[in-house]
Amino acid sequence: MGKNAPEELTGGWTIGTLKEYMDAQAEAQARFEDERDRRYTEVNIEKEKALKIKETADLAALSLARESQTYKEQQNDALRDKNLQDSGVYAKNSDVAQMIGDLKKSLEPFLNYVTTQQGGENKGESIWGKGTTLIALLVGAAGFIYSIIPK
Repeated sequence: MGKNAPEELTGGWTIGTLKEYMDAQAEAQARFEDERDRRYTEVNIEKEKALKIKETADLAALSLARESQTYKEQQNDALRDKNLQDSGVYAKNSDVAQMIGDLKKSLEPFLNYVTTQQGGENKGESIWGKGTTLIALLVGAAGFIYSIIPK
């Protein structure tokens, strides 16, 4: 091996060429790692954007689902009310109020007569103001009878 023997390696490689090769490999590895880091960063940024879009879409879908459910409930309520009204099985509030008013009008002469027959300090007072059980029973019975009468 001659005077260059310590610098020469097998296959024509020298320490200088090995150093150049190793430096080139290190530079290529550094470029590869930089590129990989850049791509990972870009992917993470895009994932964050996609997640924000998904969250926005989920909120919008939830809002639409609420609106849809409210609309369905309103439609069901309207249909139920129409069916109950058409069937005549249940009395409406206005029907009950009208019936009670009619009952009061028709019973007023009778109740005034009873009041005047009792005499004394009750004379001239309306029995409606006393809150007696008779009125409550009459109104309850009339409401019950009205609700069970088929139409």
